[in-house]
Amino acid sequence: KYVNLQQTTKIKNLTKQPIIFMALLQPMQRVILRTGTEWEVMLNMDDHTFKQHFRVTKPQFEYLAMKLQHNGFENQNIQGVCPVPVKKKVLMLLWYMANQHSFREMSDKFDVSLSSAHRIILQALSIMSTIGTSFISWPDSSGRAESAAAFQRLCGLAGIIGAIDGCHIRVQRPPIRGGDYMNCKSFYSVLLQGIVDERRRFIDIFAGPPGKVRDARMLKCSDFYAKWQENMGEHSLLGDSAYVGPDFPFVVTPKCDDEALTKTDELQNSRMRCGRAVVDQAFGRMKCRWRRLRDLQNTRIDAVVMIIMAACFLHNMCTDGVSDISQGALESIFLPRNSEIPTS
Repeated sequence: KYVNLQQTTKIKNLTKQPIIFMALLQPMQRVILRTGTEWEVMLNMDDHTFKQHFRVTKPQFEYLAMKLQHNGFENQNIQGVCPVPVKKKVLMLLWYMANQHSFREMSDKFDVSLSSAHRIILQALSIMSTIGTSFISWPDSSGRAESAAAFQRLCGLAGIIGAIDGCHIRVQRPPIRGGDYMNCKSFYSVLLQGIVDERRRFIDIFAGPPGKVRDARMLKCSDFYAKWQENMGEHSLLGDSAYVGPDFPFVVTPKCDDEALTKTDELQNSRMRCGRAVVDQAFGRMKCRWRRLRDLQNTRIDAVVMIIMAACFLHNMCTDGVSDISQGALESIFLPRNSEIPTS
């Protein structure tokens, strides 16, 4: 008839046990915290702030979005997930190229999953590698004549249309034949060969050889070497002592400083250094603007090559100064894939 305090406590514990047991059976919900702002806010930045963060102007951004969408960069529904807009994907690509952030940090900033961030970047790089002619092309006869005149004003040498050199891009040791990528500066790298005009624009690139390869051998392996007579005509390129030899008659190199140079030879070497500086400046500007190149953590060489090529393309786009795009071209970004989209 009467229930003491100890019995009451036992009854309460028995009534709580099923609740605790059911709580243990319930699956734990995964809480994902995103600290990034809405991506539309990035598009509303003023021009100066936008360029500081994404390294391109807004017209250049619109141009790049148009080019990528025209070549298959579309909104895609994946397993019922809301599609990522094209402009958001392009912002992610530019942020990835302009910074050293990991995919985890990008996932947080742009409010996408880690796998989506990785997939979007690889897709963008893959498309970029197929549209290189939109950004890098060999000059025609009139373009070569203009470059020759510009180099003569720059360094006083006639018949020069560009400068050639190699650049080391630091990478992690690849799992396959990793020793081949150790260069003479004692770090692992992939090589980039660039031919640059007077505006510090790339007019030809070749990326992918291991860091152990010398510049002369890299030039022989490139597609440019197989057709240099057709491309060069009567003109020449400026190069350093790595290109000395009968295999490269189209490259003008400095004379060896063996303490027996005449004043004329010293003046000629000085002019060559002045003209050759454009290629060093192009490499330097590209690495400063697109900081991903400073230290690539990728171990897949195919991905490394795509990143290097994308940086060269973006460098040329910024150097060209894309600033005036027709309204019809910009509107085409939002048209369906089968619509008629301008290519210029």
